[in-house]
Amino acid sequence: VVILGVGFALPSVVFGGGDVKKKEEVVASIEKQRAELVKLSDQVWAFAETALLETKSSKVLADHAEKQGFKVERGVAHMPTAFVASYGEGRPIIAILGEFDALPGLSQKATTVKEPLEPGAPGHGCGHNLFGAGSLGAATAIKELIQEGKLKGTIRFYGTPAEEAVGGKIYMARDGLFADVDVCLAWHPADETLADTTSSQALVDFIVEFKGKAAHAAHDPWNGRSAVDALELFTHGLNMMREHVRPSVRMHYVIQEGGQVPNVIPEYARLWCWVRDWKRDGVDEVFERAKKIAEGAALMAGVEGKVTVLGGDYEMLVNMAGAKLLHSNLTWLGPIEYTKEEQDFAQAIQRATGAAEKGLNGAPKPLEGQEAEGGSTDVGDISWIVPTLHVSVTTAPQDTPWHAWPVVACGGMSIGHKGMVHAAKTLAATTVDLFEDPKIREAIQAEFKEQTKGHVYKAYIPNGPPMLPSGEPARTAK
Repeated sequence: VVILGVGFALPSVVFGGGDVKKKEEVVASIEKQRAELVKLSDQVWAFAETALLETKSSKVLADHAEKQGFKVERGVAHMPTAFVASYGEGRPIIAILGEFDALPGLSQKATTVKEPLEPGAPGHGCGHNLFGAGSLGAATAIKELIQEGKLKGTIRFYGTPAEEAVGGKIYMARDGLFADVDVCLAWHPADETLADTTSSQALVDFIVEFKGKAAHAAHDPWNGRSAVDALELFTHGLNMMREHVRPSVRMHYVIQEGGQVPNVIPEYARLWCWVRDWKRDGVDEVFERAKKIAEGAALMAGVEGKVTVLGGDYEMLVNMAGAKLLHSNLTWLGPIEYTKEEQDFAQAIQRATGAAEKGLNGAPKPLEGQEAEGGSTDVGDISWIVPTLHVSVTTAPQDTPWHAWPVVACGGMSIGHKGMVHAAKTLAATTVDLFEDPKIREAIQAEFKEQTKGHVYKAYIPNGPPMLPSGEPARTAK
């Protein structure tokens, strides 16, 4: 009997009704795949390609899926690096998500000190090299059981690009690629291991542009109209608003263009901004105010202003029936075990970043008492379309900064590899339950239907193909 941290006992080894022998088979399959998965992960780690430019990363994963016998459809949803790999037929249809995009400027060696492989180059500061490879390993283990006639239904692996900057999954959803899925699973690298019962933040991603009139800044500045004046007025207004929004709101931006030389009145300025809150309606409210600030800034500076939505994410819809199932499989698998060398590596990183030297913790945390943390993901949108189960798995030391060099370092060595393999086992074992136990599927789907009752999903994304943050269409990305 397994006692979960939610006040009840389970009558069997795990919450779901899947055959434990089949779970042992998928775990054994992932162990057999370990070297290949590590190789895939390390290749994607080395490629370190950013949003919509993950050409090599997408190819090695899609090629591997084809080699394993999946039917692979590439370039879906107008994104050259998006693909779907399928095996089997009929229902249930279970989806497993994978990501593989890196972050700009985070190049890092697999060392305990900040040391870029290539200064200024991208790096996997969110561990997506592990995410894509691990999820594909789980899908492959399930595919083998379907191939052997031990499971019936369809397994799909979704190769989803551009999570960090564009939200590739949202475009895939818009094109109906999740419309027939029964349950979707995802995981994410973290500094702890748990079946997630807290949500992510909703987000809107937009560009603010101002167009003015150039003139000589000394000879005849009265003939100019500064786009940078408007940009500064906008940022001032946005920052003044910080006192007058809910404490849950986050607003952050970067100035992408602001003139080229001081003696020319800048005729163009551009800012990239994200607004977040814990609920989509909270984001909508702040965004409407931000648009009015942009309009007012343009009026004050005597220039033209334009706000363009690039995309945005819903908050994650937590499915507790699914979380209990994930937690039972985490408990069944037990903690991730680390060597002294790995713990020493982790503590050295913690020293270097000013964190307490607690090392690594690979034991599953309870379902109750989880604290919400900041961050957004396009998995949130999928969770409003199909019931989505999400698990976090330790791939980096506790309390070290995320989207930073320590995560890149651990993602390129055994600490990240162990977390990836553990995540693959958790997803695969849970997928066995989903295939074999119609009652748990029904419970997950019933909860989802109740949560979304009366809600009409509407994505933030604009019409047309996805756009790079530079404004270039994804279809032209190389």
